[in-house]
Amino acid sequence: MSSTAKERKNPKFGHLPLSTSGPLETTLSGTALLRTPYFNKGSAHTTEERDTFKLHGLLPAHVQTLEEQARRAYAQYSSRADDLAKNTFMTSLKEQNEVLYYKLILDHLKEMFPIIYTPTEGDAIANYSRLFRRPEGCYLNIEDIGQVEDSIKQWGGPDDVDLIVVSDGEQILGIGDQGVGAILISVAKLVIYTLCAGIHPSRTLPVVLDCGTNNKDLLDDELYLGLKQHRERGDNYDEFVSTFVSACRKRYPKAYLHFEDFGVTNARRILDKYTPEIACFNDDVQGTGCVTLAAVMTAFEVSGVKWDEARFVMFGSGSAGTGIADQVKDAISHYTDKSKEEAGRQIWCVDKPGLLLKSKKDQLNPAQVLYARDDHEWQGKEHNDLLSVVREVKPHVLIGTSTVPGSFTEEIVREMGKHVDRPIIFPLSNPTRLHEAKPQDLFDWTDGKALVATGSPFPPVKYQGKEYDISECNNSVTFPGIGLGAVLSRTRLLPPSLIVAAVKALASSAPVLKGTGAGLLPDVTDVREISVKIARNVIRQSVKEGLAQETDIPTEDADLEEWIREQMWDAVYRPLKLVEEEGATAHARGETGVASSKRTGN
Repeated sequence: MSSTAKERKNPKFGHLPLSTSGPLETTLSGTALLRTPYFNKGSAHTTEERDTFKLHGLLPAHVQTLEEQARRAYAQYSSRADDLAKNTFMTSLKEQNEVLYYKLILDHLKEMFPIIYTPTEGDAIANYSRLFRRPEGCYLNIEDIGQVEDSIKQWGGPDDVDLIVVSDGEQILGIGDQGVGAILISVAKLVIYTLCAGIHPSRTLPVVLDCGTNNKDLLDDELYLGLKQHRERGDNYDEFVSTFVSACRKRYPKAYLHFEDFGVTNARRILDKYTPEIACFNDDVQGTGCVTLAAVMTAFEVSGVKWDEARFVMFGSGSAGTGIADQVKDAISHYTDKSKEEAGRQIWCVDKPGLLLKSKKDQLNPAQVLYARDDHEWQGKEHNDLLSVVREVKPHVLIGTSTVPGSFTEEIVREMGKHVDRPIIFPLSNPTRLHEAKPQDLFDWTDGKALVATGSPFPPVKYQGKEYDISECNNSVTFPGIGLGAVLSRTRLLPPSLIVAAVKALASSAPVLKGTGAGLLPDVTDVREISVKIARNVIRQSVKEGLAQETDIPTEDADLEEWIREQMWDAVYRPLKLVEEEGATAHARGETGVASSKRTGN
């Protein structure tokens, strides 16, 4: 990637408010400029910029390129003793120079993704209060509900925020309740949005809803920074969430809202409550379902399985499992004209009580009840373990979100292989130590016939002298493109039809269908171009349904894709232009973004 932004964009769309062509306007100079991460170039400020912005004496004499800076930063990063130290280094870099931070990650995406996201980000979150150096977003707590609106207003005017990610920290990255440390998952998700879809980093807002914590280790930790009380539930909790959503709608009426890592009892019902009202998304409920559905679509193309005959067994029926089931159910209905209820009968969900049955409704949450089977179907049949269910259902597709390591045993996999030609098996639990099966074993136990995707990265499988890439069902190839489409179209809502459009774009990019490999999903290294395709489909569908609030959206695919690319932020240094304070935007004054040192609080 070039270190400057010259001539990379389509000048046809350079007039757009989110255009990334041309210079960045700023009122800042001297140390104020260098302390603003989205303006600071450090040693890469040109001679002309050093003159204009009074930087002489504040920087070493030699002017470096972004590429030279990235090489130095990578050497510093590599010298850190362990992954958590590397994560901390990257956090520090982000607070100093946003362009260099993203450039470094993009140069080493495969290597750094596990450092700045799962699994290492989970360690950073678990140690949040001990590693804390400076605040990184908006901290709202349930004891100060009257302060929510004023707190939200501090992050800019109505047009300054495009995307808000919020978590209440109850179910973080497979490590459970992390209380106020959840601010880091909101930050990390926004980093992924920028890396993978070019969402402008200074136009985003990470939020934590501190409702207390049930994590005893945190409550007993004298350094813990959040509310030292057990989690609030019931009406007070709902009022807190409602107050937050209302404040966001009032202050940032065009912003897209992403819910992240809410607990299983709240994630689905909150999403269901607000989906008819605002453009919102829950990655745990919908994101995993989207990317998994895309892999299923590809596997069906390869195996010849028809949607009207496909049988699915879900092992693990929490937010992710039922979210995948929802996406599968919508797809079955879409492709077969079956009702949602009929489509749901092709899905069998297994969880801690065994197969979900209607007689167990007192043990089930509302999302699980939708997939509970009639007891009479299973009278006299074993249904309390996965093997019994697989033996009876004879599924084409087995999906694991159980976090039970090794639960897809050889006996279960061989039983599945007796009844279908190409077993489709997705052990999706992460981190890696929690996976239901190793891809190599799945190939060995099915004589190389299994179609496999995983929830964590795995090396290629070797079978009969050939190597087969294993696709990772990484939400990061899905939710950023959906968010980009939502932001650029300013869609009023995000109904299932827009998500289905996104999934089709993702599935069509699979290497196995394009003849470029064996993967059921595209690799994360191709994600920015994939995000363009996903955003294009989302925008098209939003316009078709009359939901898009943005005007003058191009109608031709080629123009629309250029329109999208023009508005995607790149990790390049753009020229700076000094402007007068009067009439300048909040961005030009250095007042936007989570690392702003000039936010006024108005």
